[in-house]
Amino acid sequence: MQVILSEDVDNLGAMGETVKVADGYARNYLIPRKLAVQLDSGSAKQIDHQKRVIKNREEKHREHLQEVSKALEALTIEIKVRAGAEDHIFGSVTGRDLAEKLKELGHDVDRKTILLEGPIRELGIYSVPIRLASGIEANLKVWVDAIEDPEEHEKKKKEEEKTTDEQEE
Repeated sequence: MQVILSEDVDNLGAMGETVKVADGYARNYLIPRKLAVQLDSGSAKQIDHQKRVIKNREEKHREHLQEVSKALEALTIEIKVRAGAEDHIFGSVTGRDLAEKLKELGHDVDRKTILLEGPIRELGIYSVPIRLASGIEANLKVWVDAIEDPEEHEKKKKEEEKTTDEQEE
C-alpha cells in the first residue's frame, strides 16, 4: 500500500514523502495514529491538498525549530560538579545531565539529540552540538565548574590571610 507520511517516521521517511509499506502496517499502525494517509483513499485533488497541508505544517515546524536553535545558541548553562586535583571531576557530565539542566531552564530537548562525543570529565567551557532536525543544529555553551565546599573555602581564605600576613612582616 502506498501512503503519504503526515509526520516524520523513524526508519521510514520524512513528512510529506510517499512510501510503500505493508498493508497491515499502514492499516494498523500508521493510519490510526495519523502518521500517514492512504494514497488511494481519494481523488488526486484530495491527495494534493493533503500534501500541501503536510508541507505547510512541516514549514511551520522548521521555523519553530529555527527559533529554538537561536535561543539555545544564546544560552550558556553552568553545571556544578565535585572536582579533584588537576581539574578532573568525580564522575562525568553526560547528555542526560545536559538535557535535565535544559529542561529546568524551560527547553524540552531529547537527550538523544545532544551530540556529545564522549562524557565530559574535566572542568572547562565546552561547545556541545544539538541536532534539532536535519539541517538545524545549535551549539550550546556548557560551563563545567567545581562546587566549592564551604569548609574548603574557609581553609583557602585562612591560608591567603596567613600568606598576606607573612608577606607584610
